[in-house]
Amino acid sequence: MSPLTPNAVRSFRLGDFDFELPETLIAQHPAAERSGSRLLDGTGAVPIDRIFRDLPSLLRAGDLLVFNDTKVIKARLFGEKPTGGKVELLIERVLGGNQVAAHMRVSKKPEAGTTLALQGAPGTHDRLRATLLGRWPDADGALFRFVLSNDAGDDPLTLLQRHGHVPLPPYIKHTDGVEDETRYQTVFAKNPGAVAAPTAALHFDAALLAALDSAGVQRTQVTLHVGAGTFQPVKTDDLSEHQMHSEWYEVPATTQQAIADCQARGGRVVAIGTTSVRALESWAREKDRVDAADSPAAAFSAETRIFITPGFEFKVVQLLITNFHLPKSSLMMLVSALAGHNHVMALYRYAIAQNYRFFSYGDAMLLTLSDP
Repeated sequence: MSPLTPNAVRSFRLGDFDFELPETLIAQHPAAERSGSRLLDGTGAVPIDRIFRDLPSLLRAGDLLVFNDTKVIKARLFGEKPTGGKVELLIERVLGGNQVAAHMRVSKKPEAGTTLALQGAPGTHDRLRATLLGRWPDADGALFRFVLSNDAGDDPLTLLQRHGHVPLPPYIKHTDGVEDETRYQTVFAKNPGAVAAPTAALHFDAALLAALDSAGVQRTQVTLHVGAGTFQPVKTDDLSEHQMHSEWYEVPATTQQAIADCQARGGRVVAIGTTSVRALESWAREKDRVDAADSPAAAFSAETRIFITPGFEFKVVQLLITNFHLPKSSLMMLVSALAGHNHVMALYRYAIAQNYRFFSYGDAMLLTLSDP
């Protein structure tokens, strides 16, 4: 089982990324300590079981870790229609002007102009409401546009922080609590806008970051606001027919310089999570398209629908730290593109046999870029 096994020249189908996962391996709560989770080292021919805090010994001085510093917003709101029917909103985007774009779960969709009465946080008397404006065309009609307001005129991010619920993934079965407010958030989150955590970064704590600094491993950050589409399975057997969801990202000028410096000194760019991969590789392609200059430019931001499947040519990322992903998901395809399909599927079989914990609150793996 070699990570250097190339992705064969073949047409991959959806079933190539499927696997059977015992439900007992889906982590419902985080490990007691962030860096105490397990780490499957998949960089060699034989998988090695490690603890996440071992990471500094697996990297080199001069390597560059790239984190996603997005901050998960308390994006889930509950309420009712004027008729009394229950409704749930998952805020995907804050649009400005007190407007938001949201997924809406309801038995019968209300008409445009309808105002929903939303539940406020316990002990508050805030009258929170959402007025439906219509569908948000930027998301191909999958999202609805609302005006989110209260009597005091607070902005949507303030209202969500006060009244919203942590948007735990659908496979986590408990309601959100105090633990989730801290543990479904990275220790360095700073730019609010995500409705799902960049989960590979959840394993880092202050002690581990200090140990990486001492080992001469450098770090920088991008921002990609993770959308709910990250949990959606690919449904078309022909992968070329799949339409990726759109996510906003930014690569700061300081990060562009850090990457250039890392490459110049022969260090490796280590993406912390698939969201960092998506941001870096999207930026690299846009940079090649609009500016061929070697020198880093100003901060770059854009929307991305990048779909990374086996055969993809990576321009920036050389190593990846990632959690274990859902079967038939675009993220399974991404990690297979980076480390080789056969190698990744063998690692997943090993992880299941060794009772690794899966998905957002689960364990992690370290992968290296395979030969093309």
